[in-house]
Order: sequence, then structure tokens, then C-alpha cells
Amino acid sequence: MLELLFGALAGSAVGFTLGLVGGGGSILAVPLMVYFVGVDDPHVAIGTSALAVAANALIGLGSHARKRNVKWRCAATFATAGVAGAWTGAMLGRAMDGQMLLALFALLMLLVAGLMFRSRGRPGNPAVVLNRGNALKLLGSGAGTGLLSGFFGIGGGFLVVPGLIASTGMPILFAVGSSLVAVAAFGLTTALSYASAGLVDWPIAAVFIAGGAIGSLSGTRLATRLADRKGVLTLVLAGLIIFVALYMLYRTAGELGWT
Repeated sequence: MLELLFGALAGSAVGFTLGLVGGGGSILAVPLMVYFVGVDDPHVAIGTSALAVAANALIGLGSHARKRNVKWRCAATFATAGVAGAWTGAMLGRAMDGQMLLALFALLMLLVAGLMFRSRGRPGNPAVVLNRGNALKLLGSGAGTGLLSGFFGIGGGFLVVPGLIASTGMPILFAVGSSLVAVAAFGLTTALSYASAGLVDWPIAAVFIAGGAIGSLSGTRLATRLADRKGVLTLVLAGLIIFVALYMLYRTAGELGWT
């Protein structure tokens, strides 16, 4: 019961982050599963978190869609390109040692935090639409993001948001809303791959999703109110990601015999 309670609390935190800034929720789900909820097998933690993050992303997407924060054609192009990559990446991730996968995950977190520092505060163009000039960029960044998303078992919102901004120049609020289309698609693809190998803890996934539903709705409401402070929010989240990544490296270094 305690594990399920921690699962619900972790889901609420992840859902809130997804609703608030789009990126960041999925990258925090795996370390929360391992170090807070107590899932021993890193592969089970990855498969379970992928399913939960995908479900929470769908809930957050509904809220952002009602507020018209989603650029549907851009988001669909990005997500479609990434689904095949997510399936391929998931198969590669399942074949890797769990602790090594967590160590690589932590290194990716540090890279993403750096990208978030670079992108904070850019206003963007709210009138952006899918066109010949950005379609190829969306397809390329979507495919690459999908591969990484599947490999690390994450929704990939922290990569999708800067990817959408770089490909189209849309404002971060629209990138947050639109990113949830890809987060849901990549997460479901990855979760199906892991579930086919029996690497999903369904009870924990259920309570994680339930907690995430509450957190996601709260985060989405706050995101709209604080749209002009997204640079500060992104800065805070990047700092949190760095802290978690360093902790993961410390833990995995011991497991892998690096210390």
C-alpha cells in the first residue's frame, strides 16, 4: 500500500510538471519510479512510467486543446515521424543493462537542462502554421526525438518542446500544448513495447495515472496564468533536472562499480 501511495504522489508531481511546462515531467518519472516509489527493476520502471506519462499527457492535452494552445498540424507531423523511432528505441533500450541505461539517462538529463537554459525567454511567433519551410525540420526532429524517447522509455516532452520551437519558432506556451501530442504518442509506443515483454507494473501505473490526472489539470491552469514567466519556470525546472541527474549518476556509479 505504501508503494501505491508513493506512486500516486509521484504521478501527481509528474502530471503537474507536464501541465505546467510540458517538458520535464517525463524525465522525472523514471527516477521517481526507481528512487521514490521503489521499483527495483529499471526496465519495469521505464515501461511503467512510459505508460503513465502517456496517459497524463493525454489528460493535459485535453486541457490545452480547450484553451487553444495546440498547433495540431505541426504536432501531428512531429509525432508521426517519431512513432517508428520510439518503437525502435524501445527495443534497443530493453536489450541494455538497466543500471547502464539509468546512467545514460542521467547524462541525457544534463544535456537537456543545458538546452532548456538556452531556450528560456524566447517570445516566438504565435501565428506559425505547418508549411514547406518547417515540415522537413519537424519530420527530422520528430524522428530523432522519437528514437531517444523510446530508448530511454520516456514521453520525451523535454525534447519535444525545444524541438518544436527550433523547427517552427512557435511560442513556448503553444510548444507546451503541442508537445503533449508527441509525448502521448511516444509514451504509448514505448509502453506497448515494454508491456509485450511483461515489463509494466499495472497497479503502480494505475495510481500514477490517477495522481497525474489531478496534477496535470492544476499545472495546465497555472501554465496559462504564468505564460509571461515561462523563462523563470524553465530555469527552475532545468535546475531541478540537473540535481536529479547528478543524484542518479551518484547512485548508478556505485551499482556499476565506477567508484
